[in-house]
Amino acid sequence: MARKSKKFERNKIKRNETPLPIAEAVELLLNFESAKFDETVELAVKLGIDPKNSQQIVRGAVSLPHGIGKTVRVIAFAEGDAAPAAVEAGAIEVGGQDLAKKILDGWMEFDVAIAHPSMMRHVGKLGRILGPHGKMPSPKSGTVTDNVAQAVGEFVAGKVEFRNDSGGNIHAPVGKKSFPSEKLIGNVQALLEHLVAVKPAASRGQYLQRAMLSATMSPGVPLVISG
Repeated sequence: MARKSKKFERNKIKRNETPLPIAEAVELLLNFESAKFDETVELAVKLGIDPKNSQQIVRGAVSLPHGIGKTVRVIAFAEGDAAPAAVEAGAIEVGGQDLAKKILDGWMEFDVAIAHPSMMRHVGKLGRILGPHGKMPSPKSGTVTDNVAQAVGEFVAGKVEFRNDSGGNIHAPVGKKSFPSEKLIGNVQALLEHLVAVKPAASRGQYLQRAMLSATMSPGVPLVISG
């Protein structure tokens, strides 16, 4: 097991084990000792779902009101008029069969892939490569769409994809430690509200079970949540 830094341990001492309201949790997190880089702030949420039940998978994307403070590299599978529009919206690579071949040959220097429905004949071959990395385009996450340029623009601006893991947990970035507290609070609230909005009908009992806010090099701070 990797040894935690002295800074991490000092921050851990400051941590309150009792769940805190979002605003108080953010203030505590921002008062932790910082690393020498701008740490990413992440929200982890334990959901009351059965991750083995396909009817209870939680997957989607949400545009956070204050972005995530990160340059998101977006590619687009598009041809015709949609291709130059995707480039103008911020896509770093645009193509069809040629782009699919580039990925099959090992290129993965991107964060999000957007695809026009007509391009799925090429994208479908990439499932075994993109799937394990969480980069496979999907209608549920808004990455398979007729309006490729709009989707590219939203993800470049900080739209966040999420999908529950095998333990029923969601992990998503909500900003940077350099953000003012009100921006982090707004992003956390927006993500939690969106998770409630996409609650599977088959989910029973308490849906939002636990939530933890942390930065790259800090311990987690538990949040008071309901839902």
